[in-house]
Amino acid sequence: MTWLDVVAEEDLADGAAALFRSAFGGEPDGVWIAPGRVNLIGEHIDYAGGLVLPFALPYATAVAVRRREDTVMRAVSTHTDESWTGELAEIGPGTPSGWAAYVAGVAWALQEHGIGGVDVAVHSSVPVGSGLSSSAALECSFALALSELFDLQVDRNILIDASIRAENEIAGASTGGMDQNIAMSAQPGHALLLDCLDGSTRQIPLDLDASGTRLLVIDTNAPHRLVDGQYGARRKSLDTAYAELGVTTLRGLDLEQTASRLVDDTLLSRVRHVISEIGRVEQAAELLDRGAAGSELGELMTASHVSLRDDYEVSSPELDSAVDAALRAGAHGARMTGGGFGGSAIALVPSDIVDAVVVEIDSSAARAGLPQPTFLRAEPAGSAHRFF
Repeated sequence: MTWLDVVAEEDLADGAAALFRSAFGGEPDGVWIAPGRVNLIGEHIDYAGGLVLPFALPYATAVAVRRREDTVMRAVSTHTDESWTGELAEIGPGTPSGWAAYVAGVAWALQEHGIGGVDVAVHSSVPVGSGLSSSAALECSFALALSELFDLQVDRNILIDASIRAENEIAGASTGGMDQNIAMSAQPGHALLLDCLDGSTRQIPLDLDASGTRLLVIDTNAPHRLVDGQYGARRKSLDTAYAELGVTTLRGLDLEQTASRLVDDTLLSRVRHVISEIGRVEQAAELLDRGAAGSELGELMTASHVSLRDDYEVSSPELDSAVDAALRAGAHGARMTGGGFGGSAIALVPSDIVDAVVVEIDSSAARAGLPQPTFLRAEPAGSAHRFF
């Protein structure tokens, strides 16, 4: 069994600062930290005007940053030997490529507010490729750093928008904004109910101790699959449904009445997931408002996975193995989380059987010849902030 240890913020900050000194000489002006995230429930509905319920993880990204007197940006990371140096004016769609796009893109999006050149060193404990939003943790920590270093006098909504633009327009990765919102707005001990139709948010208490439960994140370490076009195909199917139904969102529609107006079985399956998932998020928020983070919440999580697997068809053998094994071992519920086709799952587990659940998930993967999962501890953490 492999656990990914939580790295203390002090150690994250020290790692970023040490890299900064090695790469650039001297001291950074400060270190800023932002968290990764996991979505408790509400998958593939952000772009359908739905509701999502993510929370921040204690796994985070630290950036050590120093202002420059010119318009040059230099970026390095402990996770790669590839560094990037360029003029702010050179940044644009596709330039730079790779990991540097996520940090340079933030600078590009904030140029209109009056930023200048910087040196930045990155150190992170958020696993890359796990679906736990390492990109938003990088974007949001750096956006906050730029805001404070250049005294931009903007609220966090501006920084959220800049981070989303960095990912969409410079890195070329599709995002609905859930990741950036939670990285900038999270509160310890809470999930964030984000309304993707109007952008409003509400803090939802996520008191695991009171319910005698733990949330376990399972990074399946699934190999990369060529799923290009799959996400676009799902979104296109919803656009087709909108046209057939004469609506601009599936929010608030009755599933039975909607089903009677759609003749294509695949289209109906996609729509059924979206409408039912929105309902599950609403129910989950109601349960958590009452302090109920036990079996009822678990049932909603499992139903979400079944819908994602069967109706939306975005699961994978690794994800199904993790979910099924968790349920066999006594978890209240489990589901894939994130975009799917690999990545991570999340399980709601009674506190006294966490070890048994981990053993069963690990053993199940081994029996099926699947990659050994990595397990993460999921305690709802806080938002982006300056460490020093």
